[in-house]
Amino acid sequence: MDVAQMQAFTKVVQSGSFTRAAALLGSDKAHISRQVAALEKQLRIQLLQRSTRALHVTEMGRAVYERCLSILSAIEDTQQMVSQQHGVPEGTLRLTCGVEFGQLQVNHWLQVYLAQFPQVQVEVDYTSRLVDLVHEGVDLAIRVGSLPDSSLQARKLCELSYGLFASPGYLDQQAVPTHPTDLSQQTLLAFTAGSHRLSWSFRQGSQSWEIALPAAQIRLKTNNSVGLLDAALAGFGIAKLPHLIARSAVSQGRLLSLLTDYDLPTVPVYAVYPSTKYLNAKVRQFIETALTCCQALAQAE
Repeated sequence: MDVAQMQAFTKVVQSGSFTRAAALLGSDKAHISRQVAALEKQLRIQLLQRSTRALHVTEMGRAVYERCLSILSAIEDTQQMVSQQHGVPEGTLRLTCGVEFGQLQVNHWLQVYLAQFPQVQVEVDYTSRLVDLVHEGVDLAIRVGSLPDSSLQARKLCELSYGLFASPGYLDQQAVPTHPTDLSQQTLLAFTAGSHRLSWSFRQGSQSWEIALPAAQIRLKTNNSVGLLDAALAGFGIAKLPHLIARSAVSQGRLLSLLTDYDLPTVPVYAVYPSTKYLNAKVRQFIETALTCCQALAQAE
């Protein structure tokens, strides 16, 4: 089977359309369609069911798709082995990360990486969806928080530190909290990805506190830290935020740090990639770039 035909077919399956596959491969829709048709002719089977509204993979097409992934992966492993020997990052790096963290940090890492390695092209998918790296042909994911058990490899990049913040305007009208238990009398802005019970944890030396956030005190509940930042700046309450999001507003005097004698739990950030014998240069160097940027950020804090 022709490698280009297999690449065209797998991209059509992964992207769900000939048009998107063509864009990913830097080709045009007609060429990709001809490549897939040629593969079907060679194998004497129908791989895809086409209609004006949808594209479906046949049962045999799914089996061929899995085999093509295996063959292309073996080819890429060979290329990775050779590339690793030369140590020169090249080709296309396919990366995925969350929208929010991507805007706050990964965009900067990409700028440093692209400037350093001009022979690499990067495709980035900013999404809140948990991308299947193997099935979707993605080289690397940046993930925030604890990782589920899987066959993927992971390398910790950094720990996000958190604090409590409020605007001077809000604190002009409220008593400044001096202990975590004081938060029950405050208006709160909470991060949540669901409807589960909310609480904030604190530690000071050997002592710890788990403060349940009273529902009646929560003015805003959202799964977006930038939304919490905006609400805190507008004076709507106290927000728990990563320091990297709040530090600019703090330096400008637009936000004040609260309960600074207490530590809040940190959240890990990982680079996650499919298990492979040879970690190719483009992925390895991006991870090293991210680590360097994270170290610089930690020193700045």
